[in-house]
Amino acid sequence: MTTSTGSEVSNGHSMVGALRKVMVCSPQAAGWNDPKRVAQSGDLGFPRPPQFGLALEQHAGLCRILGTVGAELLELPGSSDLTLDAVYAHDSSLPTDFGVILMNPGKKNRLGEAARHAEFFARTGISVLGAIREPGTTEAGDMVWIDDRTLLIGRGYRTNAAGIGQMCELLAPHGIEVRSAPLPNGAGPAECLHLMSLISLLDEKTALVDLSWLAVETVELLEERGYRFIEIDASERGTLACNVLALGNGRLVAISENENTNQRLRRAGFEVFRFDGSEICINGSGGPTCLTRPLLRA
Repeated sequence: MTTSTGSEVSNGHSMVGALRKVMVCSPQAAGWNDPKRVAQSGDLGFPRPPQFGLALEQHAGLCRILGTVGAELLELPGSSDLTLDAVYAHDSSLPTDFGVILMNPGKKNRLGEAARHAEFFARTGISVLGAIREPGTTEAGDMVWIDDRTLLIGRGYRTNAAGIGQMCELLAPHGIEVRSAPLPNGAGPAECLHLMSLISLLDEKTALVDLSWLAVETVELLEERGYRFIEIDASERGTLACNVLALGNGRLVAISENENTNQRLRRAGFEVFRFDGSEICINGSGGPTCLTRPLLRA
């Protein structure tokens, strides 16, 4: 539930309320049709060069779902300093009920994204609370609001201790507690795990989790806060099974490739909207949460 200070333009703190406004960045805006940027895909961690037409079709499938549930879609404009990763619009800014915080991504090719997000917010009348600066690094994929006064931040290869410290400084005057969650090494920095690779909140007391990869202290904290867990099918870890976007009112959007996990979500009482994500999600290692920057929830 969002706090009463949230505006009609944007708010934060809830990751599970009814989605009303969301920013996306199309594959075209991120240069998936630009041969020079496509040639850099291997350096960004793509196992193979992306196929623009298929990515565009799959991204449109996600956008149709978002429109079906009544969310207003706003597009981040293209820019020459954006790389293919910009399509994953979630990571470079974090809305709060007090204004947006601009991130300083730990993945250096993404540094230009925060400036483009800032321009977008200025045009749309969304206020900015502050920005993370060197030596701090932060990516919003490491940030989970476990209630409207507690932000859990994963400490790993993309979000460091200095960045978490700056988040504390920005949010503490507003009564927000910031908690740090250690992240596993996984396959190392080239294939880093965000906290949201391991947790997706489904409603105010239910989380989809990759339980065996979560730190004990994170599991205990969520249990203390009253969360129940739905575990992913471990065989679907590599196809981003834990990356599920809550649309509000028991509705979720997930990628079709993870049918075993999706079936677990249905059995738990959730309505699951699906789209094919082989190109736009799995090839680029970013699921429906990564592809969206929610700006307003009811």
